[in-house]
Amino acid sequence: MTEAANKIERVQLGVRLEARLVKVLKGLAEFNDETLGELLEKIILHSFEPVPGDEGESSASPHSKAQLKAIEDLKKVYGLDYETHGARDFPKQSVAG
Repeated sequence: MTEAANKIERVQLGVRLEARLVKVLKGLAEFNDETLGELLEKIILHSFEPVPGDEGESSASPHSKAQLKAIEDLKKVYGLDYETHGARDFPKQSVAG
């Protein structure tokens, strides 16, 4: 374990996400035998890793072929019918401040 890993501090975070997306994420976390938080950490960290030569357009994927198949199946089960850039069309949430 690295020195940085010894200093990991997790905090409770309240966020609002689209309901079908949450169902797919929870299903994928269960498929992966990990917590939803662990899955989100992995996805977020991979999103920070650009594909060389395609920076700003692509990022590394943490998902195996089996996991990608499970994602497609879960999307069908939970009716998640929007694609990668679908969030651009979501209504903006007000920011409390």
